[in-house]
Amino acid sequence: MCGIIGIVGDAPVADRLVDGLKRMEYRGYDSSGICTIVDGQLVRRRAEGKLANLVEVLKHDPADGLIGIAHTRWATHGAPTSSNAHPHATEEVALVHNGIIENFRPLREQMAGEGRNFESQTDTEVVVHLVSREVEKGRSPQEAVREVLPQLRGAFALAIAFKSHPDILIGARLGSPLVVGYGEGEMFLGSDALALAPLTQKIAYLEEGDWVVLTKSGATIYDAENNEVTREVQASGATAAAIEKGNYRHYMQKEIYEQPTVVAQTLGSYLRREDNSVALPQFDFDLTAIKRITIVACGTSYYAAMVAKYWFEQFARVPVDLDFASEFRYRDPVLEDGGLALFISQSGETADTLAALRHCKENGQIIGVVVNVPTSSMAREADLLLPTHAGPEIGVASTKAFTCQLAVLAALAAHMAVKKGLMSREEEQEVVKHLLEAPAALNAALDHDDDIAAMAHLIAPARDVLYLGRGQDYPLAMEGALKLKEISYIHAEGYASGEMKHGPIALIDEAVPVIVLAPSGPLFEKTVSNMEEVRARGGQVVLISDAEGLALAGEGCIATIEMPNVHPLIAPLVYSVPVQLLAYHTACVKGTDVDQPRNLAKSVTVE
Repeated sequence: MCGIIGIVGDAPVADRLVDGLKRMEYRGYDSSGICTIVDGQLVRRRAEGKLANLVEVLKHDPADGLIGIAHTRWATHGAPTSSNAHPHATEEVALVHNGIIENFRPLREQMAGEGRNFESQTDTEVVVHLVSREVEKGRSPQEAVREVLPQLRGAFALAIAFKSHPDILIGARLGSPLVVGYGEGEMFLGSDALALAPLTQKIAYLEEGDWVVLTKSGATIYDAENNEVTREVQASGATAAAIEKGNYRHYMQKEIYEQPTVVAQTLGSYLRREDNSVALPQFDFDLTAIKRITIVACGTSYYAAMVAKYWFEQFARVPVDLDFASEFRYRDPVLEDGGLALFISQSGETADTLAALRHCKENGQIIGVVVNVPTSSMAREADLLLPTHAGPEIGVASTKAFTCQLAVLAALAAHMAVKKGLMSREEEQEVVKHLLEAPAALNAALDHDDDIAAMAHLIAPARDVLYLGRGQDYPLAMEGALKLKEISYIHAEGYASGEMKHGPIALIDEAVPVIVLAPSGPLFEKTVSNMEEVRARGGQVVLISDAEGLALAGEGCIATIEMPNVHPLIAPLVYSVPVQLLAYHTACVKGTDVDQPRNLAKSVTVE
């Protein structure tokens, strides 16, 4: 959520600031703005809605300057209007902010009592007044920021420009990520490496509590105690090409089609083909001593955790507790000494997941992290780092990150079983063999894209849709419902098939499509029985199964979607594809904004 970019340059920065914002559109936003310093004045331009609106404003009112900051805002405090858009400014200071200032109300009351006028409803504006007050007292920008930061409670990434000091920018972070970029005769700030990808490949990640002073010649970084520190400068690896759509209509479509490749890349990091074994990154704790696993995640990552629970308990015989990150700390969970706390996140910056991680760390848990950004905050705090290799995921609705998470979790469950002596060498080889079949099976699933597109018009008119699955297909039913909700705005729910008769069956009529995930196998007959209960009440069934399952139960369905016949271990990866494509094509039929659905942000960096 929200995006920050700042440039201290030797050439006009406005166009590059806007380009940086475009590279962060995937994070989600509802307004945008920039501020540059021109002839000793702060020049600010803002617009609500899409970045195209800001571009149009800049056409008529340019904001030339060699130094500037820019922002895409996802509304928290205050409506998504131009007056609430960042940057916020006084006569002396302009500032952009990602996060939430939790104590902004008492600070605002204090500042209003001093006669300061507020133009917005945001929590951010109080920060710019606090900094401005210190500058007006005659303090330097560094002294002003040093004075203000300890007054702020909550989460923030800040980029600050000063009218009277047109040669510096100051950045600060606490709870929200911020990256420093090193150029030739210019310096950069960004919310992530992608924002800076065309500008520089040399970056340093600020750590918790850090703040930084940028000039054209370099960066001076201070820690939370105001001690000057050094942070490692590293190659970002991010490229502008990685965030291009190519020939695809949407990023989400591109990312769905990338899954065979990225799942193969991910499995290649955890499976040894020469002897069909599982190999994890190095770690310094005894995996065999783990007696309980606590998995914490949000959204799509939570459904990956639900699937993983089956694998850990089936293979390694380790009990697994699951929790939503947003609820975890608030129920005072019981954490067994020496337990493994496993956190799953695409970005590695999700605020409530990160807070849960730190809670577990404080309570003696071993910290494992499955994450797509190996330089993220969660990754840096892990005892066991398990990167996925999905590459940048731009579409807000997660697709390839999900299947890569499943691949990593399956490998971890199998490795734990081997270490505990619960999986023989032959069984391990069999598991690896099936995992290595996943990329080809994903390709086979994608071959049915046209069939799914052709039947999406049957789902698009619905107001409500139900998804059903048993066993590992139950989390997939929930994930399919989430995808449909996210991008088509159709109300959808996922249920365990056997739970239909315990309430949800009351919703069934001819206007409610029911999507049934039922690969042939041990649970097929029971799922089909539940499906027949739906059909007996006029429900319109779409059956997703393999050829054998469709031959047995496909008759009488309004549509069927054929999947390859695969081993149950990799079925969750393969059956992700049809639910993703069904949501995608339904959204296309409805004409919604597939990549940037309303009200959603890619990475939720505030609680």
